[in-house]
Amino acid sequence: MIDTKEIKKIKLTPFTRMSATIYAILGLVSALIMLVIIIAVQASGITAQMAPQLANFNWITGVGIPLIVILPVVSFIVTVAVSFISATLYNLLVPRLGGIKLELEGEDLQKIPVVAFSLITSAIGAIWAFIIGLLMAAFLSPFFSLISSLPIPAEITAELSNSTGTAINGSLVGSVGILVTLLLVIGLPIMAFVFGFIWNALLALIYNYLVIRVAKIKLNFSQLTGTLYELTHIPVMPTALAVAILYALLGLISGILNQNYGEFITNFIWYFIATAIAAKAYNYLAPKIGSVKLNLE
Repeated sequence: MIDTKEIKKIKLTPFTRMSATIYAILGLVSALIMLVIIIAVQASGITAQMAPQLANFNWITGVGIPLIVILPVVSFIVTVAVSFISATLYNLLVPRLGGIKLELEGEDLQKIPVVAFSLITSAIGAIWAFIIGLLMAAFLSPFFSLISSLPIPAEITAELSNSTGTAINGSLVGSVGILVTLLLVIGLPIMAFVFGFIWNALLALIYNYLVIRVAKIKLNFSQLTGTLYELTHIPVMPTALAVAILYALLGLISGILNQNYGEFITNFIWYFIATAIAAKAYNYLAPKIGSVKLNLE
């Protein structure tokens, strides 16, 4: 029997702690893979042939080994901020937009209702785009102000005016700055919402009608009290396979659009490995640092 659950609230601390720890592990695995590649490349002598001036530079100790520390630490810190803010935004938006709904049969995720999933995820993406656009506008604003205040040599002004048919002066530069600010603060969030909605709807549709014919994401929830549930276990292989097929199909669509057909294969390999590691890490960490807890109704 299908049991539809709506994620009403995400408990911030368990979600943030688990997400950051898993991404730190993925960062460590990525660093180790990069170290192996660097060792192989340096041993082959390719770097010395391509850049003789770097022949005496030890890429293993200079780059590879530091990455083993840097990538996990940076991944952990960044994910703490992103996860906490994203979960907070989700909790604030649910009463207004509705939460993500999951149609479950036992531990099998049978369907992701498209509109509910796409609406709130694209709204969160739009808010992040607004934050990023605001920071970029604040960063660029002093430069536009400085340029608009500088005197422009007459010969340059005349040449640009003749080529564009528009008088070039400080006020025009200021207007361009205002336009760029509006595009970053208003245009970027709108684009993020529209394209995010389309992309997430496509993701849900592909899962609902194609992926589940081969594999299904599996989530083992346990009721703690009332509407509070914890995600106790994630079956590794079926979930990794389902996610890999999902993103492989998305990669196929993207590859057709940009003529990069190899994205289908690379997406499958990358998402299978990353999801398997993440699920395995979650199952190991849940009893030790606490599982993700959600209010489901």
